[in-house]
Amino acid sequence: MKPFVVKPAGAFSGRVSLPGDKSISHRAVILSALSSAKTTLENFPANDDCLATLKAFRQLGIRSTLKKSEVLIYGKGLFGLKKPGRPIYLTDSGTSLRLLLGVLAGQRFSVRLTAGKSLSRRPMKRVTIPLRRMGAEIKSRMGEFAPITIKGGNLKGIIYKMPVASAQVKSAILLAALYAKGKTRVIEAIPTRDHTERMLKIFKGKMLKSPGKIYIPGDISSAAFFMVAGSIIPCSKILIKNVSLNPTRTGAVKVLKRMGACINVKCQMSNVKCAEPIGDVLVESSKLKGVRISKMEIPSLIDELPVLMVAASLARGKSVFEGVGELRVKETDRIRSMTENLKKMGADIRVSKVKAGESIIINGVKGLKGARVKSFGDHRTAMSMIVAGFAAKGTTHIDDVSCISKSFPDFIRVIKSLLTFYLTRGLIPDRIPYTP
Repeated sequence: MKPFVVKPAGAFSGRVSLPGDKSISHRAVILSALSSAKTTLENFPANDDCLATLKAFRQLGIRSTLKKSEVLIYGKGLFGLKKPGRPIYLTDSGTSLRLLLGVLAGQRFSVRLTAGKSLSRRPMKRVTIPLRRMGAEIKSRMGEFAPITIKGGNLKGIIYKMPVASAQVKSAILLAALYAKGKTRVIEAIPTRDHTERMLKIFKGKMLKSPGKIYIPGDISSAAFFMVAGSIIPCSKILIKNVSLNPTRTGAVKVLKRMGACINVKCQMSNVKCAEPIGDVLVESSKLKGVRISKMEIPSLIDELPVLMVAASLARGKSVFEGVGELRVKETDRIRSMTENLKKMGADIRVSKVKAGESIIINGVKGLKGARVKSFGDHRTAMSMIVAGFAAKGTTHIDDVSCISKSFPDFIRVIKSLLTFYLTRGLIPDRIPYTP
């Protein structure tokens, strides 16, 4: 347990560079391992989830070195993986488990995959069903929970219509398709993040020719905490450098702009070594208004919903988040964690259940108050409550923030540095220069 105390912030000011995007990093590790050459990954985030993927491939016989934020991976080709001597433990990284199932579906040996307490409660049916259709042999606990044993087979291509929007499931199928005979096609009713497709392009498709070096842009999901903090704390101005601006991931930016947030994307560019658009995001404090978020928008901002709920709690008017049921099956039930915590802080928030799914309805209040809240062992809940605590009146006590290491181990130090910059140098936001 690592408790944390948050007091009201005067203002946030300064510039910040964030660790590499978690979703992109998983895929970069996997395709680098399956290529037949050395690949260098720059700005690699040493968080628990990405390290789980890196360690898994080490068990599968892939040599890699990690020094600061740079990883060197020595790929062995599509069929260069070796049967591990023991089960592979993937901590609570859902991305690691689902994507690795796609890779292992095409191998000539069987592997047992185990997981942490939280991930072991999350059903894997949505990914095991299509992989079985392709020819993989999969055994798991009743209900399709980890531990899971998978034995690769002679895979065949399939046409698969996604019943639920999930980039992880889509990616697992595409990775299995590298080993399948015939064409594989995935049909999405709602577009999800396309990092796997982009990464496959720079690895030259099914041949997986390494590009040599890949730069991982800053994590847009991590950036969302700074965008909300900069928006709701008066007199704030934050410049977020070199962040991923993938169109399938910028839903939070669009929503905050609709809420009236002063957010500008600067120096937008395309980096050919990562096949992802990158740029700088400048955010300044502003008065927010309520917003309606449709079910179609949810896939592009699913990880940012907890901190957007904090923003909505302090916005003028009513906000409605439609079709948020997927929040129930994350690291924790995020609908429960965020509604319980925000209610303790004085927010007007409720959940509406209808045939079409669940919606969260928030009526903005004039201010939040400090309270004793819980992280529920969830990194995004913990970071959202830290942001809420900075915006609240009084002191906020969070029971445990150790879970933040799952995605952003340095989050507290980084967000504190923006406070220190403002308080010690005496700069006011309008005088902070922008430098691309």
